[in-house]
Amino acid sequence: MGVVIPLDGAGNKKRASIEPLVKLTQADMERVNESILSHARSHVELIPEIASHLINSGGKRIRPMLTLAAARMVGYEGDHHLKLATAVEFMHTATLLHDDVVDESDLRRGKQAARVIWGNQASVLVGDYLLGQAFRMMVETGSLESLRILSNAACVIAEGEVLQLSVSQDTSTTEDAYMAVIVAKTAALFAAAAEVGAVVAKRPPSEQAALESYGRNLGVAFQLIDDALDYSGSTEKLGKGVGDDFRERKITLPVVLSYRRGTAEERSFWKRTLEDGNQTADDFIYAKKLMERHGALKDTIDRANHYGDIARDALAIFPDSGLKDALLEAVEFCVARAY
Repeated sequence: MGVVIPLDGAGNKKRASIEPLVKLTQADMERVNESILSHARSHVELIPEIASHLINSGGKRIRPMLTLAAARMVGYEGDHHLKLATAVEFMHTATLLHDDVVDESDLRRGKQAARVIWGNQASVLVGDYLLGQAFRMMVETGSLESLRILSNAACVIAEGEVLQLSVSQDTSTTEDAYMAVIVAKTAALFAAAAEVGAVVAKRPPSEQAALESYGRNLGVAFQLIDDALDYSGSTEKLGKGVGDDFRERKITLPVVLSYRRGTAEERSFWKRTLEDGNQTADDFIYAKKLMERHGALKDTIDRANHYGDIARDALAIFPDSGLKDALLEAVEFCVARAY
């Protein structure tokens, strides 16, 4: 049974949507989508086959939309933001291909993961190819600062992956340690995607920093909601199998909170299922009950709301506009997925 946590006044409030952001970036995104398909081509047949499988699998492409919206919001009128947005999406796609291999995931966005169809080696190598194409497009913009920001993000994401391995299946992981993982693994690309929109427009450092903060805190909120949805959502909302984190023995924030707040007997349950990997058919249901008992899902969502508030505040320095409103509503949308 899913956990439903009602929003205050939810019955009287219009449901947040990503559609305003989609509509305002639609013309640019159409060109980015063309660029994605063009740069995913190769005379090596397996490369476009695997890349297209994931690229066309229905992701919302929030990260490249952030680059496009940020650039347009600050008045950019060129077209280098299109290359940067394509590079951002390729970086994200590459990390998904790599993640599924590391995590041994069978589903991605509700479909079979590429590694299940073509194998781990092909998935990793195609991910590497997409990263190479991403850096090629960054160079084509001639913006050394954009290249610095996105290449740094690539390093930070890889560090986050390795850091996650070091805390994987360790129930003694602290909240601080877990937050360090998601700031690196997820939030870094959100931050870079938004920041380069201001960089390519040659906006002042204050605006670049504001958009970096917006993206980073949006990314943290986004990941925390994903953590909660793995125990309370649906496959349609999550884009992967519900309970995958539990079955893959991942330590996420709801687990960290439940373990810390639990009894000795409950901690033994988490050690057996996540550290030892000894899981039975009913364990996932019991895990959700423990999370409800200790308020772990509610508190994870509350923390997501906190980071969402920081993201919204970061945009306060920009004048009102349709794009600013759409970016603000994107925060609401990311958090509202939990309800």
